[in-house]
Parts: sequence; C-alpha cells; structure tokens
Amino acid sequence: MKNKELFLALEEMAAAYKLEESLLIESLEKGLAAAFKKETSEARAVAVKMNPLTYTIEFFAYQTVVDGEPMSDSELSLEEARDIKPDAQIGDIIGENVDPDDLSRIASQTAKQVFTQNVNEAKRAQVINEMKDREGQLMSAMVRRVEPNGTISVEISGTQIEGILGTRDQVRGEKLSVGDNIKVYVKKINEDLNKDGSKKDGSRVFVSRSCAGFVKKLFEIEVPELRTGLVKVKSIVREAGMRTKMSVYSEDPNIDAQGSCIGPKGARVNAIVNELNGEKVDVIPYSSNPSDYIVKALSPAKVLMVQLNETAKEAKVIVPKDKLSLAIGKGGQNAKLAAKLTGYKIDVKSDEEVFAEDDMYEYLGEDE
Repeated sequence: MKNKELFLALEEMAAAYKLEESLLIESLEKGLAAAFKKETSEARAVAVKMNPLTYTIEFFAYQTVVDGEPMSDSELSLEEARDIKPDAQIGDIIGENVDPDDLSRIASQTAKQVFTQNVNEAKRAQVINEMKDREGQLMSAMVRRVEPNGTISVEISGTQIEGILGTRDQVRGEKLSVGDNIKVYVKKINEDLNKDGSKKDGSRVFVSRSCAGFVKKLFEIEVPELRTGLVKVKSIVREAGMRTKMSVYSEDPNIDAQGSCIGPKGARVNAIVNELNGEKVDVIPYSSNPSDYIVKALSPAKVLMVQLNETAKEAKVIVPKDKLSLAIGKGGQNAKLAAKLTGYKIDVKSDEEVFAEDDMYEYLGEDE
C-alpha cells in the first residue's frame, strides 16, 4: 500500500527533532508489525518494509526453516518447508506478502504507541551521545527530586535528561529544594550494558557540585584569559563548602595570572565566591621553586621559614605564633589543601616552638 503523506510527515519530523529519518522509519516499521499481529492474530513472525523512494509499505509474514522440531510459530521444520518449496534448505525464510486492506483504529493506536516509544528512545540515545561531549563541563539544571537517602535528581536544562547528584557530590551544608535552579559539573555518563554488550535504557548522567572541576569551570566562565589559554591552571584542590586553592601561571611574562583570576578589585573571584555561597577561594601564583610554592600555598598565613626534604617530599614550615591557627586552618584544612596543591607533606609549627628545638631552616625574609 502507498502513503506519500506519511513519508512526507516522517521527513518533516526527522528535521524537527534532528533525528535520522531511517530511525523513524525503523520505529514505525516495528509499530506497524506489532499492530498487524494484534489485529490479525497472525502466528508467524511479521516484518514491515517501508520504502521512502516509492512511498510503499509492505507487510510480510514469514517462518524460518530449522533443523528438527520448531520451537515457535516463527519457525518451520524442513519437512514442512519442502511441502511449500521443494528445494528449501535449513535457514531459508518461507513467507508471503500479507498487505492488509486497512488497519483498524486499535491497530493504528498500537502502531502509534510503539512508534512513539521508539522515537523517544532514539531521542534519548541521541541526547546521551551529545552529553558525552559535555563531560567535564558546567550545565544548568533544575532540582526535580530529593530522595530519602539524600541523593538528588536534577533535570539538565535543554535535554530532559536526568542527572544524579549523589551525596558525595553535594556541598556540605548546602540545602537544595525541588525547583531550585543550579549549576552542575558533568562528571560521567554511565551506560549500562546487557550481557551481549548492547545498551540498556538506563544510561545515567552523574553530576557534581563538590568537585574541584566545578570551581575550575566557574573560573573559566569569569576569566577570559583562562578560556583562551593565556592563563593556565597548574593545580586545584577543594574541600567543598569550606575552601578551594587554585594555582595558576602564564607562559607570557607580561600577563599577571593571579591578577587575571582575581579581577579588578576582586570582582572575578568574588563572583565565584558568591556562586559558592561564601566558600573561601585562594588564587595562588604557581612557582617552580618548591619553597616559594609552599609559602604561597599556605596563603593567607605569613610564612617565615621552610626546610625541605625533596627526596621524601616533606616540608617543615615555621610561621609567627599568632598566625599558627590561620596557617593550619580549621580542622587542619588550610595546611591539608596546601599539601595537596604542592605535593609535599607539610608540618606547620610556630616560631616559638621551632626555635626552641634549635633546628636549621632556610630563611625566606620578611618580604615574602
């Protein structure tokens, strides 16, 4: 049977949804086959072939010739097959065209349901593929559900894809409610596979607001020099909700990497702090000199002396007594982040206790 209008509608739909027309045709073929079997109670397997060049739709009922006893109505024994076709062989397909004169409303509705389901799956698969290109990027999202276990489900804007914000990827102390519009960092697209390697429907997108990459991407939005590569991030570490330390540098000696990230009167870094609900952010100029790098990493504390053990990657650091708590930070947070940033194990002590031990240190000078 012919249906030019249907094929033209499929062509328009493919353009509107940015889908391959072949995917739509395949989906409709499945829907029509299911509708035909339901309408006619056909026991044999049914295939539908749609030809967009001739605008034709053909229905075909068939059985596959098998060796031994058939296991289903879609199979035919070799003996039965040779009654129909004397030279039939194992694996041959025996069938006939069974084009219906018309499909009832119920059958048409079945075809529509199957078609819609397949189109939605195709659209979802296409969006998932597009999302793979967004791994490591920031995207806007809306909170849809807050589960009893604390996991939050978000809808990623413009995709109708659900993202999973696990408890470890949430910022400590941040309360999110249904309907909140937030930014999320796309961590990973996890595609569940069947045993045969085919994809299941349950592909999941894992997002985060607590990882260091979240802050790095916020800076890339605010700082043009980072986006263009004039300024580069050497390292970034974070304790979400508390503090982030980021070291930056530029290969161009005329560019102030730290100043570019901080911005005029702190405008750029303040915008990041506001987005992070007041989380402290330290932007540090990277130095290839380990002692100098450690001094800067312990910002905002003033460092007096450093003794390095480069083989063990350890550093003993002395600070003024009244700056000891600032250097260590609440719960050891500042010193821990500085250690992660520089790659050195850092032991911070006050000048009072260190000089009492009569150890030797490299003096860095008051100007540092």
